[in-house]
Amino acid sequence: MRAENSATRTSAIAVVADPAITPHPTSAATCMAASAAVPPAGRSGTVLAGLGVVAFSLTFPATAWGLESFGPWSLVALRSVLAALVAGGVLLAARVPLPARRHWAGLVVVGGGVVVGFPLLTTLALQTSTTSHAAVVVGLLPLTTAVLGSLRTGERPSRAFWIAALAGAAVVIAFTVQQSGGALTTGDLYLFGALLVCAAGYTEGGRLARVMPGWQVIGWALVLCLPLAVAGSLVALPLEPVHLNGHGVLGLVWVAAGSTFLGLYVWYRGMAAIGVARASQLQLAQPLLTLVWSFLLLGEELSAAAPVAAVAVLVCIAATQRAGRRAGREAGTVRSGRESRPVRS
Repeated sequence: MRAENSATRTSAIAVVADPAITPHPTSAATCMAASAAVPPAGRSGTVLAGLGVVAFSLTFPATAWGLESFGPWSLVALRSVLAALVAGGVLLAARVPLPARRHWAGLVVVGGGVVVGFPLLTTLALQTSTTSHAAVVVGLLPLTTAVLGSLRTGERPSRAFWIAALAGAAVVIAFTVQQSGGALTTGDLYLFGALLVCAAGYTEGGRLARVMPGWQVIGWALVLCLPLAVAGSLVALPLEPVHLNGHGVLGLVWVAAGSTFLGLYVWYRGMAAIGVARASQLQLAQPLLTLVWSFLLLGEELSAAAPVAAVAVLVCIAATQRAGRRAGREAGTVRSGRESRPVRS
């Protein structure tokens, strides 16, 4: 698993594997090696991150289903308990050793952001907001994650990347204002808080996934949060009424196993392969996917502006990914050129 999650480093190594064969940095062989080494990792990383986005896009509809059976605090606590039990079982079965001490602080940030903070704040928001509105507000998450990722990991996306990312965020903001009439609600404040804590969790998780497998990152973060989740369940369940039905159980199962464990597993693997900033922009598609799920699963209305926003956002996503691939190829060519220079005696 460790080798599979080192795609970025492996690609860089592959570019400079045999410098003796390439005596000049500008030779055709060097350029071909650089261009051939980067795309496979980029493609697989993009696919994995994209699968994570699909899993996340179902979170709000599943949460709405879960709220049919559980109160907001009970739902968040139970999803964390179930996800932690799954993760802990997998870690035990695989006999995974404890992470190095230097990684524990980062795992606490991941747990606080994506295991506790984001689920709790968005669940509280869905008490007063529709899933479609919440999904579009959370559409600002890609830009927030890209900014924090640049500050935390030292990534330096190109100017073209930032222009496309800002354009995508502008489309999301415009769509949000059009949907809500320009008025902020208590639910919106919860959602903006969720943006910040989730972006921090994504950024730290993406960084850790470069040094340990993605499933171990989210697995240990969930295990760290288990005592808090159990305590929360014991307090919330007696205070909030429980009315079990099919939708409620399915919603709980999905947010626990699908969104929290499996979704974050593939998401962190993708981020490790293609970078935090580039992977984050794939989430521009998440609000629009959630709108579709909300229409199909919850019967919420789909506005006429949604298809227009969808096309605009997809154009912005394509631009960010193209800018990221170009930057990766240029970096690979530079590394290859440096390594293939002849050594002077």
